[in-house]
Amino acid sequence: MKRVMGLSFVVGMSSLLIFPTGMVEATANLESEQEEIQEQREEIQSNLSEAEQELAEILDEIEEINAQIDRTDEAIQDNKAKMEETEEEIEEQEAAIDELEAEIEELEKDIEERFELLKERASAYQKNGGNTRYLEVVLGSESFSDFVSRVFTVNKIAQADNEIIDQLEESQQKLEDSQAELQETLDSLNELHVEMEGMHKHLEEQQEENDRLREDLKAKEAETENMMASLLEEDENLRSEEADIQARIDAERQRQQEERDAQAAAAAAESNSSSSNSSSSNGNGNSNSGSSSASTASSGGGNGGAVTQVGQKYIGNSTYVFGGGRNSYDIANGRFDCSAFVAWSFSQVGISLPASTDGQKNAGRQVSTSDMRPGDLVFFDTYKTDGHVGIYMGGGQFIGAQSSTGVAIASLNSGYWGDVFNGRVVRVQ
Repeated sequence: MKRVMGLSFVVGMSSLLIFPTGMVEATANLESEQEEIQEQREEIQSNLSEAEQELAEILDEIEEINAQIDRTDEAIQDNKAKMEETEEEIEEQEAAIDELEAEIEELEKDIEERFELLKERASAYQKNGGNTRYLEVVLGSESFSDFVSRVFTVNKIAQADNEIIDQLEESQQKLEDSQAELQETLDSLNELHVEMEGMHKHLEEQQEENDRLREDLKAKEAETENMMASLLEEDENLRSEEADIQARIDAERQRQQEERDAQAAAAAAESNSSSSNSSSSNGNGNSNSGSSSASTASSGGGNGGAVTQVGQKYIGNSTYVFGGGRNSYDIANGRFDCSAFVAWSFSQVGISLPASTDGQKNAGRQVSTSDMRPGDLVFFDTYKTDGHVGIYMGGGQFIGAQSSTGVAIASLNSGYWGDVFNGRVVRVQ
């Protein structure tokens, strides 16, 4: 009887071992394909992070250029106002020049008239004595009264001539001074006009250069946004493909489990049949033993830590928001930054943590990477030391709020996160 039962059990176990080889191979292939997709997504996420940083720098440059354009616009307006003011001064000076020119014309007429008068007096003098010298005119008098008359006439003519000559010299000096003042004013205005035109041209060239830089940055911004959109689309396709593979893995595992359960049931039935044929009094006990074996064969265990599970509902429907996750609206809408997501996850299992990476890295004791277990905090050097934090899930993976994907599961061992994982592991439980 025992020999028959043993034979039946061996046959049952043999049939149980026939199926898993192909099943395990199929599952392994799917898991390998899934791992490749995860690596591709991690690379895409790394590229997205770099693109986001580049876009932020571009936006900063655009803001700086816009500020420079505003300053240049203000300078152009100030310069334009100064040019208008200078043009008004030029008009005033030109009006003054016109007045000076009219005055000069009058002076020239006066000089000409006085010159004619001088010629007339010289002619009259010549008629009254010719080119005779003063002494000859006086000594040539015929009587005392003639002498007195001649002396008076000569002195009067000489005095008048001297006055005309002085007036002529004074008028000539005024003419020269006016001409010098006119030339100086013209030179000053011409220099100012040239300077203002040069300044205006320089500012316009600077404005054109600023406009060109802004257009270049706008084009670069559009190019970066298009690249990010393309990366996001590619990541979404990979995510969908990864989800499809996961569904196939789950279906395959379910099928394998069902086949194992069926084989276990068949083995148990065969064992029960053999036991019944051998001894009806021991049948129930053997049947219970078979059931126990089936139960043992189908048992599993381990959930990886409750804190690693609570946040998975946000995968695929969350957004990374710096400073997010600290109020009910953000939490309801899946708006987290990395440290807020970690703090929220632990709060769901009754553990209170600070909401910053600096606070969280000191919230427990540090352990080695070789001693990591699900629920430990893992830190990364991103924009600063310990700038990013996530929750270790086991199997080289962690869950966290990533800037390019929102809440997601990523690998510690490869891709971008593998490169920036700094080895800091903190245990808070």
